[in-house]
Amino acid sequence: MTVPPDDRVFRREMATAYRSGWHFIDLVTAIPHRGDSLMVTLFGEPIVVAREEDEDVRAYRCLRRPRGAPQPVRCAIRYGMIFVNLDARDHQLVEADTTATPRSA
Repeated sequence: MTVPPDDRVFRREMATAYRSGWHFIDLVTAIPHRGDSLMVTLFGEPIVVAREEDEDVRAYRCLRRPRGAPQPVRCAIRYGMIFVNLDARDHQLVEADTTATPRSA
């Protein structure tokens, strides 16, 4: 894992991640190869994080309903760490003509 040269930038970005609903899952090195995955429980919800065939890392919420398809969850990689966002407000579709201000602003 590489840490940015300015520690203040790192602390600011970490504070933004936690304040905005982003949660640390694991290091990217935990799923190094295509097809690798890991399952975690975050706030009582099972989350699968997988490295797809195209080398992208994606996260899915496992639904408990019978025959429920996994629901995609926002996933980001920062400084070699995997973060997911479970906040439902961040997963809603927004009309293109609607103006909005980010919640962190």
